[in-house]
Amino acid sequence: MRIMAIDYGTKRIGVAISDPSCTMAHPMETIIVKPDGSHMNTFLKIIKDYQITKIVVGLPYNMDGSVGESGKRVIDWCSRLEDMVSVPVILWDERLTTSEAHEILMDLNVKGRKKRDIVDKIAASIILRDYLSTLNT
Repeated sequence: MRIMAIDYGTKRIGVAISDPSCTMAHPMETIIVKPDGSHMNTFLKIIKDYQITKIVVGLPYNMDGSVGESGKRVIDWCSRLEDMVSVPVILWDERLTTSEAHEILMDLNVKGRKKRDIVDKIAASIILRDYLSTLNT
């Protein structure tokens, strides 16, 4: 059993997967969103190749707990994703995960293009880490 986490964005989507025991989160890749939707095939391949049993998608709540425009986009995208996959899709509070990912990369002295290329998969791994911590307590 493996769980996949997604940090959704309109340009890039970060992906992380768990180890088989669902105790560790591993950043996997950043998928570039394509206008024709062909990037969705990458998700299907990951689900098949890694035998994913659940998908956790970060939902960007506002700091007051409300769902703004970006949250509504994530909810709409998740509806389309659920139509394509045969595993449960769970929305998970992702407040401040991208900020945490930026801090981690700053601490590691990662800058420029390299930072942009990996921040989304780091954010996905933080979402997954937080989700897994609720399963293993």
